Amino acid sequence: MRRKNHDHKKCVAIFKKLSEYIDGDLDEKAYEEMRSHIKACVKCEVCLETLKRTVDLCRNMKTRGVPDRLKARLKLMVS
Repeated sequence: MRRKNHDHKKCVAIFKKLSEYIDGDLDEKAYEEMRSHIKACVKCEVCLETLKRTVDLCRNMKTRGVPDRLKARLKLMVS
């Protein structure tokens, strides 16, 4: 159930802690408060789902080495 009138300032606080929420690094009370807000706030729910997808994409990304030409150029810049 979505509520039309809720404290949008809370959205900013939620946004700042989304990574902790996803990683399970919050205490139970903070987690439940965030879960309740996200359930009632479409914008926060979209932010959460977008961050989850981004994390999944990054975790499943193939790593590639740095090309030799770029390594050489970087070494010249540092020297």
